[in-house]
Amino acid sequence: MPGIVAGALIAFTLSIDDFIISFFVAGPNSTTLPLYIYAMVKRGISPEINALSTLLMCATISLVVIAQILQPQHSSKNND
Repeated sequence: MPGIVAGALIAFTLSIDDFIISFFVAGPNSTTLPLYIYAMVKRGISPEINALSTLLMCATISLVVIAQILQPQHSSKNND
């Protein structure tokens, strides 16, 4: 299970990071999240950008915390 969560976090991070690929691959009638953010920033920083960034950060942090909680705890006791 931790591997699946880690893979999902990496995929999410890379999908936000790949603006250039999204820019060239997206069709004329499709708007991906990176393109939407870029268009909003190009017009000027608005409260919507701040809210969207806050939501993305909260989602990422909560997924990391959930992954840490679900990770099995190993004790460091020596059975000597």
